[in-house]
Amino acid sequence: MAKKIAVFASGNGSNFQVIAENFPVDLLFSDHRDAHVLERAKKLGVASFAFELKEFASKADYEQALVDLLVEHQIDLVVLAGYMKIIGPTLLAAYEGRIINIHPAYLPEFPGAHGIEDAWNAGVDQSGVTVHYVDSSVDTGQVIQQVRVPRLADDTIESFEARIHEQEYQLYPQVLESLGVERK
Repeated sequence: MAKKIAVFASGNGSNFQVIAENFPVDLLFSDHRDAHVLERAKKLGVASFAFELKEFASKADYEQALVDLLVEHQIDLVVLAGYMKIIGPTLLAAYEGRIINIHPAYLPEFPGAHGIEDAWNAGVDQSGVTVHYVDSSVDTGQVIQQVRVPRLADDTIESFEARIHEQEYQLYPQVLESLGVERK
């Protein structure tokens, strides 16, 4: 039986686009009602939902609404693709071991929201991309797969970032396939 996936994204949605072009995505969730990723979902015919934390009395209530949405759609795997909220205990308890994230650095190097910028500012000669399971801390879950991305002598932060994103677009589909998600 095919795994049903949900993608969570907060912004532009370029990783969502790559995933949705290669795999059946059962739903997209965004925590921003005006995120560009919602337009991408519409164009690709993917059901999308958006609500914001500030609309709820607590983060637990917000996450319970997410859990209810996932259960309603019988989601097997949650794929974070630029989802900029930390997963809290309510969602983690319901989907532990079934939430994966992509991070634009070679973890455990440069965790957090600014992996590319942090690597660049540190002057490292390479960084990378990591796909990992989500746990209760930030970017500390079990690594599924990683790839290194060298920093070239003539790189700007923009060219370095572009090459990291290109690796993301290759790595995430490989990982999804390895986890038993069937391609379209």
